Amino acid sequence: MTAPLRVLRNLAAAFGLAACIAGASVAGSLIVASPAAAQSSSIVVEGNRRVDAETIRSYFGPGPYTAGKVDEAWKALYATGLFSDVQVSQSGGRIIVRVSENEVINRVVFEGNRKLKDEVLEGEIQSKPRGTLSKATVQADTQRIIEVYRRSGRSGVRVNPVTIDRGNGRVDLVFEVTEGDKTGIKDIKFVGNKAFSDWKLKDVISTTATNWLSFLKSTDVYDPDRVNSDQELLRRFYLKNGYADFRIIGASAEMDPAGGGYTITFTLDEGEQYRFGKVDVVSNIRDVSGESLRRSVRATEGQVYNAELVEKSVENLTIEVSKSGYAFAQVRPRGDRDFEAKRINVVFVVEEGPRVYIERIEVRGNTRTRDFVVRREFDIGEGDAYNRVLVDRAERRLRNLGYFKTVKITTEPGSAPDRVILVVDVEDQPTGEFAISGGYSTADGVIAEVSLGEKNFLGRGQYVKVSGSMGENAQGAEFSFTEPYFLGYRLAAGFDLYWKETSTTSYTPYGTTTIGGGLRFGLPITDEITLALRYNLYQREINLCNDYAVGTYYYDYCASTTSWAIRDAAAQGATITSAIGYTLSFNGLDNNLNPTQGLYAELKQDFAGLGGDVNFIRTTGDIRHYTPLWFDSVLILRTQAGYVSSWGNDELDVLDNFYMGPNLVRGFAPSGIGPRDNAPCAASNASSPIGYSCTSDELNALGGTTYWGVSAEIQFPFAFLPKDIGMKGAIFADAGSLFDYGGPTNFPKVPNYDGNNIFYGTPNQVTCPAGSKNQFQTANVCVYDDNAVRSSVGASLIWQSPFGPLRFDYAWVLSQATYDRTQAFRFSGGTRF
Repeated sequence: MTAPLRVLRNLAAAFGLAACIAGASVAGSLIVASPAAAQSSSIVVEGNRRVDAETIRSYFGPGPYTAGKVDEAWKALYATGLFSDVQVSQSGGRIIVRVSENEVINRVVFEGNRKLKDEVLEGEIQSKPRGTLSKATVQADTQRIIEVYRRSGRSGVRVNPVTIDRGNGRVDLVFEVTEGDKTGIKDIKFVGNKAFSDWKLKDVISTTATNWLSFLKSTDVYDPDRVNSDQELLRRFYLKNGYADFRIIGASAEMDPAGGGYTITFTLDEGEQYRFGKVDVVSNIRDVSGESLRRSVRATEGQVYNAELVEKSVENLTIEVSKSGYAFAQVRPRGDRDFEAKRINVVFVVEEGPRVYIERIEVRGNTRTRDFVVRREFDIGEGDAYNRVLVDRAERRLRNLGYFKTVKITTEPGSAPDRVILVVDVEDQPTGEFAISGGYSTADGVIAEVSLGEKNFLGRGQYVKVSGSMGENAQGAEFSFTEPYFLGYRLAAGFDLYWKETSTTSYTPYGTTTIGGGLRFGLPITDEITLALRYNLYQREINLCNDYAVGTYYYDYCASTTSWAIRDAAAQGATITSAIGYTLSFNGLDNNLNPTQGLYAELKQDFAGLGGDVNFIRTTGDIRHYTPLWFDSVLILRTQAGYVSSWGNDELDVLDNFYMGPNLVRGFAPSGIGPRDNAPCAASNASSPIGYSCTSDELNALGGTTYWGVSAEIQFPFAFLPKDIGMKGAIFADAGSLFDYGGPTNFPKVPNYDGNNIFYGTPNQVTCPAGSKNQFQTANVCVYDDNAVRSSVGASLIWQSPFGPLRFDYAWVLSQATYDRTQAFRFSGGTRF
């Protein structure tokens, strides 16, 4: 059979039903045939120009030609889409087939489309260049274009298809588009909700209302698919919070021409909130006891019912049973409601499932991502026992990668009754990112960053990023690479190269230059617990101001009041730090970006001294707990602490201390808390040839080896503002302290900084005043250092703006050390766009 014939037969098979429906009304008038069998031995084809006559005859097959057979051939020819008209008649013992061929599309053109690019519309239509022109297809394409525009918020769009004759049976197909104005969502309403406010539920769904920020978003237009997805988000939210009887009665969208937008209304039936009653595991597998499996259950009696915990328990139990050699085991949760006590008793039933094996895994639709990137997200492989729970887990993992627009896993029958084929249908989406960041803070000033990243590099699932920053007080560059599956294991590995330079500010009388790199590894222990390992090697140098000559002496105006501890560190030149470390973290937050409930905790330790010039052990801890309160407010409790010390015979480098300010207690300046050097102010002004004297505000921060801090903050929305504005307020109370300077206070010699390596000899010593840690001693550094509690209260304005998160803090200091530096107002923010 020739290729054209096969093509036509395939087209006939695909579109035969459509042609039958479309042409049934005209078939009788076109076909002239006797009910009796026609013994015609020849078929005459007329009107064909491109389609071969023999191909057309093949639709009739061998004689005899009954009326039914001729009718079927006519329908099949019409269904190919190659002909605008097909007439079949019988004359003189012959069957005459007269055809009018469809015109061929020379090109497809879109006119008037400014909001949607040609590439987007081309991907939505079926009419293609060099294809045949079909009126039915063009009409369907027109409706599809209208639907695409309506989903982007332009319900008044009009599309007019026209053809331009180019001769020789060729035409240009032009879709003339009148886009109309954007029709957004005027309001989102919830009916029947009592447990959660409209504000909270609007935070759950992805659809948003139109406001003055709508030019920066696309979620404020009516999209039926998005509304359906929002219903599922609402359902999962309520089931997670104990409302097991929750149901959505309806979701409607009404157009208000006068109001200029849609009103979306979700009608809900919340039901009662339940808690877990008795939670048990029953095993119907002889060698596996339910008692041994109970530790894998995430739900506990008395806890608010949470459908996600039930799902995770099923997953954990399935994996645990499979470790015992029962790969076909199935775990089914069974719930028994106690309506009076508002409890749900849950029993996880473990039993042997049907013996079904995975014959193969087929990955479809991935035009860019490699197959192995998809396959490695499965905990099961070809030849293993089929397990629906593990398949669902792989589907969640694939969605969370962010590589695909859609992910769907289905099964097809295999070559035997006990074999199935897993079909993974995915659709790649762009994963590159070009970002321009801009921001300002009271500590760092104005700063801008440009970065280029790719989280699915070469379709291999690797993450690559290169960035550069330039700012008022800092500049730098960084390159990062991450392999999420190192050596084929679920172990993330990567490396970083970085350079950063900071300049002198009103908070630090020196700048620094840091250049280095690091290796890192991340190992997920459980869904919530992660262990990260790292190694860093970097060179750091302190930069003071340039010297200038006064008579026969060399002086540095900036360095003249700089602590000898810092001058000594600068005199050492560049130092190399070689450190290994780890981070053990627990993440039980409900949302990583905007948490409202849950616990986050991390422990960090770094050990420096594997080569290099410095030796220290640094330990820090941070715990944050989020609790929802009334009226959608959230209570945030935070505790943090840290300790660093040198080891061996080396003293701790001054820059390896902790420097704290508003990151510990708001209301204080950067590096405004902790030990400071009073020696420059204690020295006699007469000893300075340039006659410079300092004030208490210029006491240099020395840093401390120990800190602790606690904070309580209540964040609350502004009910009078639209939810989409993303603005909320906060009140807070902070307390903490930084103390215990561990560095030297006496320096025998320090060179000047003109590059000639000239030694002044022993630096001038002073008798440290009362209040110093080394009071009444003769030293080069007088340390103001105590463990006084610093505390403050204040209020904040937080805005999740389209330009990134912005935060304004105003704090009133309640207690402080006499030498601390305060700063009542603080602002920080920045974004990518």
